Amino acid sequence: MGCSGCRVRFNFGKLLSRVSVFFTMVLIFTYLFYCLTGLCDSAPRTFYRPQTAVRDCGILDLRQAPGVVPDARQNGTASADARQADARTQPPQDGEQARGGSNIPVSNTFGTKRFPQAIIIGVKKGGTRALLEFLRIHPDVRAFGAEPHFFDRFYDKGLEWYRNLMPRTLDGQITMEKTPSYFVTKEAPSRICTMNCQTKLIVVVRDPVTRAVSDYTQTLSKNPGLPSFQNLALKNSTGLIDTTWSAVRIGLYGKHLENWLQYFPLSHFLFVSGERLVSDPAGEMGRVQDFLGLKRVVSDKHFYFNQTKGFPCLKKPEGSSRPRCLGKSKGRPHPQIPSEVLQRLRDFYRPFNHHFYQMSGQDFGWD
Repeated sequence: MGCSGCRVRFNFGKLLSRVSVFFTMVLIFTYLFYCLTGLCDSAPRTFYRPQTAVRDCGILDLRQAPGVVPDARQNGTASADARQADARTQPPQDGEQARGGSNIPVSNTFGTKRFPQAIIIGVKKGGTRALLEFLRIHPDVRAFGAEPHFFDRFYDKGLEWYRNLMPRTLDGQITMEKTPSYFVTKEAPSRICTMNCQTKLIVVVRDPVTRAVSDYTQTLSKNPGLPSFQNLALKNSTGLIDTTWSAVRIGLYGKHLENWLQYFPLSHFLFVSGERLVSDPAGEMGRVQDFLGLKRVVSDKHFYFNQTKGFPCLKKPEGSSRPRCLGKSKGRPHPQIPSEVLQRLRDFYRPFNHHFYQMSGQDFGWD
C-alpha cells in the first residue's frame, strides 16, 4: 500500500513536470509568433533627446488635432504611392532620407496618426528641406519625410489616404509635412482649408532672382541639354521677362499669397527668410518654434557652418561618427549668368517684392 502511494506521488510529479514544460513551450512559441509578426513592437521605446538628430519627425499640438486614427498598421498601398510620388517630384537625397531610415528606435505602431497641424507650403529652392531637417531635431516634432504632394497631385486619393501617410505621434507632439509646390497651386488653399482651416502655414522665401537661378541649376543637372538661363528667362521677340517660365513665376510671391489669403488669415502664416536660415539658423528657428507653440529646443549649439557647402549643417548627433549636412544636391555651384540678365530680373521683381513686403509685414531686403 505504501509503495502504491509512492508510485502515485511519483507519477503525479512527472505529470506536473510535463505540464510545466508544455506551458513553457506554449509561451515561448507565442512570444516568437508575436515578434515575427511585429506585434511585440508596440511596447514604448526610448525616445529621442534634444541633442540627438532625428530623421523621422513631425509638428503640432495633438490635443487640438482633428481626426485621430486608431492604432492600425499604415496602409501599404499608400506608402508605396507616396514613395513613387516623391521619386517623380524631387531628386534623390543622399544620407538617411534616401535610405528612408531613422536614427531613433521609435516603434512604428506606437501613438496615433493625425492630419498635419502645420505644413511647409513653399517655396521651391527656398530652403524648405533645410527647415524640415532643422525642425526634426525637436523632440515634439514628427514629420513625413518625403513630399506627399497630396493637395496638388494626389488629392483624389482622399483624406484618409493622406492621414495614413503621416507618422504616429504622442500627446504633446505635432505632425507636419512639406511640399513646396503647394504655394503655387491654385487649388491647394481651399483643399487644405477643407481638411482644417486652422492649419499653420510656413513659407520659406528667398531672393527671387537667386531662387530662379537655383531652380534652373537643379533642372540643368537633370537635363544638360537645357537652353541657357537667359534664353528661358527672356522672350525672344521682345526681350521682356517671360513670366510663363516656372522659375520666374514662382518668385511672384505676392501674387501667390493673394490666393491663400482668400482662405487663411495672415496670422496663420509664418514667412521664413531663406537667407537668414543660412546666416542665422538658430535665430530663424527660434521664430519657427515660437510660431508653432514649441519650447525653444533648437539653438546655436546644434549648428556649425560648412564652408565647403556654404550653409549650416547639424553638429554630430549622439551615436554618429560624423555631422549631418544636406545631400549633395544642395549647395550646387550656379552657372555663370550675364550680369545684365540678372539686373533685368532684379528690376522686374522690385515692385513685386515691395508688394510682398507690404502684404507679409516683413522687409526681406532683396533690393
